[in-house]
Amino acid sequence: MATPPKTPPSSSSASSGYSEGSIRVLKGLEPVKQRPGMYTRTDNPLHIIQEVLDNAADEALAGHGKKIKVTLHTDGSVSVEDDGRGIPFGLHPEEKAPVVELVYTRLHAGGKFDKGSGGAYSFSGGLHGVGVSVTNALSKRLEVATHREGSVARLAFSGGDVIEQLEVRKLEAGERKQGTTVRAWPDAKYFETAALPMGELTHLLRSKAVLMPGVSVTLVNEKTKETQQWLYKGGLSDYLMQTLNGDPVIPLFEGSGHADKNADNFAEGEGADWAVAFTEEGQPVRESYVNLIPTSAGGTHESGLRDGLFTAVKSFIELHSLLPKGVKLLPEDVFARASYVLSAKVLDPQFQGQIKERLNSRDAVRLVSSFVRPALELWLNQHVDYGRKLAELAIKAAQTRQRAGQKVEKRKGSGVAVLPGKLTDCESKDTSHNEVFLVEGDSAGGSAKMGRDKESQAILPLRGKVLNTWEVERDRLFANTEIHDISVAVGVDPHGPNDTPDMSGLRYGKICILSDADVDGSHIQVLLLTLFFRHFPKLIEAGHVYVAKPPLFRVDAPARGKKPASKVYALDEGELTATLDKLRKDGVREGAWSISRFKGLGEMSAEQLWETTLNPDTRRLMQVQLGRFDFTSTQGEITKLMGKGEAAARRELMELRADDVDIDV
Repeated sequence: MATPPKTPPSSSSASSGYSEGSIRVLKGLEPVKQRPGMYTRTDNPLHIIQEVLDNAADEALAGHGKKIKVTLHTDGSVSVEDDGRGIPFGLHPEEKAPVVELVYTRLHAGGKFDKGSGGAYSFSGGLHGVGVSVTNALSKRLEVATHREGSVARLAFSGGDVIEQLEVRKLEAGERKQGTTVRAWPDAKYFETAALPMGELTHLLRSKAVLMPGVSVTLVNEKTKETQQWLYKGGLSDYLMQTLNGDPVIPLFEGSGHADKNADNFAEGEGADWAVAFTEEGQPVRESYVNLIPTSAGGTHESGLRDGLFTAVKSFIELHSLLPKGVKLLPEDVFARASYVLSAKVLDPQFQGQIKERLNSRDAVRLVSSFVRPALELWLNQHVDYGRKLAELAIKAAQTRQRAGQKVEKRKGSGVAVLPGKLTDCESKDTSHNEVFLVEGDSAGGSAKMGRDKESQAILPLRGKVLNTWEVERDRLFANTEIHDISVAVGVDPHGPNDTPDMSGLRYGKICILSDADVDGSHIQVLLLTLFFRHFPKLIEAGHVYVAKPPLFRVDAPARGKKPASKVYALDEGELTATLDKLRKDGVREGAWSISRFKGLGEMSAEQLWETTLNPDTRRLMQVQLGRFDFTSTQGEITKLMGKGEAAARRELMELRADDVDIDV
């Protein structure tokens, strides 16, 4: 019997199993099913239901609906009904398929890309056009009924595919004239639990009613036979007073400001509504929304509110000479006792991630602040007694903070360690407010020193690659100058996971690793994270270690319509694509923009570095925490990556996961 010929040694592609056929292109809604966590929250199905609810709210926000009804059915499905315009069901001019089908089966198909007067929605939470198509992909069944123009159209899907084709019939007498009803059966296999968290759902529905005074929101639970309805005529202040913990020191400060058509920097209608209460005790209530989407992780609109409140209170205190000698007021002193509900309207919101928990649009800081500051200044000067009470509250917070900082300083002063000469320290001694940036390279260190906030930001430049300290004995650590300098600057000695180090000497509340956005920068980041995890684990445990994310690209966009020429920074290729898409939608001619790529931090001017990476209101800063593994498992993983005798384990890892990585060499 003849044996099959052996593969020649040179043909390694077959043996490694990686060839042209290994590359898989995910089509339609496959990417969502493969990686649901990229598109939605997978702990429960609430977020995919919220996507449908947001669409109904966007109709009301555009002035086309007054009622939203959510029903929890006994079979585990959820339906959302609105009286908006109804999704169009005619054929799409280019795609030659019913529009309603495209909305539910295609990623990046929606009516919310073209903002402004020409689009179907001036303001909306919808941004990426992936919302309800994600709901569809992760549902066992989804039914849509859309009423408009004297007809009703129905179709049904399963796992994102059409299973009942579009059926259109004329409306009968007595049937509602317009609106959309969507009923979804979430597929339990994509979620940790199939049950909806009732507390979160009712809070979400109530907040929609608050943000849209005059729109009624109803929740019907078929299992318990309960019906709840929310309709707020008084809007934000009503809601804040109902949820507030403790009595306000001064009456509520509420207001609203929106750009008109003559505004230079903002589109017509952009702006914010707010209600703010100051209390002496109790947990502050803080809720913010962008185009009715709840932003539970805050973002730049909240930074704008903080900036506006602080600037107004500070100028009132200066005008009336109320600040005692030696007291320095910081934004947090004014903001610490503030409870608020903030609802911002932003024409083209940029969110962090698909689930839109945090707003990233840099312009939102200026937008909100520019309306809040003058309104509060005017209000305080009209009610001087209330102004004095608020000033008292802020000054008291500043004095408490400074006293706490001084206590720590006395204990630290007895140490004999001399601070490293290359450390450019900050002026403040308040540990909770101070930050140190460990910066790769002297040139970047120079820009950082010039661009930083001298009051609270310190810079420690590092020369070259830091030592891999995974297998270095603790008593040999200080033989390395860089590591010695880091330890002395931070004010905490190296320790193990089971030690109880003296943290009273800690000099900075945030220790931020700042390296280039390239492979070398990532390497330095890994070496520093290894150092902190191995020899300063309590700093990570206490949440003091952060990684700063500088942008990789800058796009210089020409003036368009009302918008002046601007610089937009993009963190990575994905954000760059989104930025260019947005410019095209704004009508900018292809190629009229210019794209610069930062080779490293050293190329950035002090001003650019401040705006993108150092400014607390607009930077991206990620806290370092243990991920899905506990301490011991994380230790095992890092040993695999950083241990001297682990080359075989690393090779195996590379062979297994190489396809997941985009390397930019």
